[in-house]
Amino acid sequence: MYYTYIIESKVDSTKHYIGHTADLQKRLNIHNNGKSTHTANFRPWRLKLYIAFEKLEQAKKFEIYLKSGSGHAFAKNHFWS
Repeated sequence: MYYTYIIESKVDSTKHYIGHTADLQKRLNIHNNGKSTHTANFRPWRLKLYIAFEKLEQAKKFEIYLKSGSGHAFAKNHFWS
């Protein structure tokens, strides 16, 4: 399985990061250990949401969608409440 995920900063709940992975726990550990330059400044992170896909391409496409303007609006309306 492949996952598109959203993590939320524990120190600033307005900060989110969207990504994809095949190993959620390992990827969350990378974010929380400061090994990702995109997320190091707002750690620690918590897993806010993940969606499982059978194929890697599906997870990548959903990540790209969530990072788009309409995807941000969708996430704001459905996930940030």
